[in-house]
Amino acid sequence: MKLKPIAANFTLKDHLYGVLREAITNMNIYEDGADLRLDERQLADQLGISRTPLREALARLEQDGFLDIQARKGVFVRRKSLDEILEMIVAWAALESMAAELAASEASEAALARLRKHAMRHSADSARADLSEYSEANIKFHQLILEMSGCALLKTMADGLFVHMHAVRRRAMEEDDRATRSVVDHMSIIEALEARDAALASRLVRDHTMRLHAHVRRTWTELETKMAAQP
Repeated sequence: MKLKPIAANFTLKDHLYGVLREAITNMNIYEDGADLRLDERQLADQLGISRTPLREALARLEQDGFLDIQARKGVFVRRKSLDEILEMIVAWAALESMAAELAASEASEAALARLRKHAMRHSADSARADLSEYSEANIKFHQLILEMSGCALLKTMADGLFVHMHAVRRRAMEEDDRATRSVVDHMSIIEALEARDAALASRLVRDHTMRLHAHVRRTWTELETKMAAQP
């Protein structure tokens, strides 16, 4: 985990929580061999703070389901079980498909143009060439659809799933040439939105996410064994 020192003029309570949450989001927590243990002393040194406010932030992150703090063992980033991941993907599919339906009628032409421009930056060839960069662009694509819905509560609910969905999509993007399939799906979704076809846009977004669900269910069977072996 890489962190930047916190400037002295910030109020620590909320800012420290946000810094740590963002750092966890940027970790590839479902990668094989991922180091999920956090070293309190190292974190405090990187942030340039004492361990007392750090522990308060870590406790809040544990309460929100991002960390697992174990006495005499340490602090660990929490990975969800396979069943939890599959349920989370279903919930995301429901939220984003509703967002796409709303976006088909609510999104401005300028917003749709930005979405197309964002997607066009990444062809199938560029996706295969730089999967890390494309993975981030893929995640941003889905966030843009939620924003274009005009429904703040939908986006807020999706944000609660974001840390783990980000990590799940990042790992899955590198498997079974899913990057190429993703590029094709995104362009179809954009065309449905531009045609203002709410039903089609909603179905395409739902089907796109449920293909992720099918992929994870079929290929991530080893995750349960690894979860059982965690500290």
